[in-house]
Amino acid sequence: MGKLRERMIADLELRNYSSHTCREYVRCATKFAGHFWRSPELMGEDEIRRFLIHLIRVNNASPSSRKMYVAALKFLYRITLNRPEEVEAIPYPKMPKTLPDVLSHEEVRAILHATCSIKYRAIFATAYATGMRISEVCRIRCPEDIDTSRNLIHVRNAKGAKDRYVTLGPCLLQILRQYWSETHPQGPYLFPGRDPDQPISAAAVYATFKKVVKAVGISKSISFHTLRHSCATHHMEAKVDIRIIQALLGHGSIRTTSRYTHVSADLVGRIKTPLDLIGISEDINLS
Repeated sequence: MGKLRERMIADLELRNYSSHTCREYVRCATKFAGHFWRSPELMGEDEIRRFLIHLIRVNNASPSSRKMYVAALKFLYRITLNRPEEVEAIPYPKMPKTLPDVLSHEEVRAILHATCSIKYRAIFATAYATGMRISEVCRIRCPEDIDTSRNLIHVRNAKGAKDRYVTLGPCLLQILRQYWSETHPQGPYLFPGRDPDQPISAAAVYATFKKVVKAVGISKSISFHTLRHSCATHHMEAKVDIRIIQALLGHGSIRTTSRYTHVSADLVGRIKTPLDLIGISEDINLS
């Protein structure tokens, strides 16, 4: 895409999009151009539709993957090329409403006990206790982001370029103090990488988490992000106000947080059915 690529990157940076979003949008736009071997400047709605149909019929792309392509192309034509009419009628794919897998309290405890490295144990505990995303945990700075006087962790420049605070509970504080006293991490980050001036990489955390989960023998389809889902669900089960959970997770809309009202199997399992309430089994022989 040449100069157009540079213009798109500049437009994304001027609007303070995250580095991850910048990479993904540019990747999608480059794939689009490469599919037709033409510059997007020479194409429009017809080519965009044909490309998206190709993703569905040939590449069997998932709805989430196609959503990223649509978002990238809408940005490219609306902002960088200033031709919004080309994408006005392009729809976002309908996303399936699937429920994320959630760990039980016992499974979280087993993962933490099976993690031999105190550094990774502290990372996993932080993610579960606070609901922070992996990138947010990796970027915690110490001491400025750790407020022990108010029991808070300052999450800076999170998704959507927003700051927020999450709870620093006494159990997590104890784990972090033990980690700090045993490792004495150097540099500005609580969890430094091989270069002490840089945070630990998400890839390293993912790889270690995967190994621990396999060693524990958990058969669920889970990832590191499952710790965040589990945190939210367990808060819901503990009857924490949904607006507080929204603030802790950094959700822009409470609709995003409300999905956890459908995840909480513990709450569903504890309610009485209408049949239980009328006590029919006590009065009628159903055999």
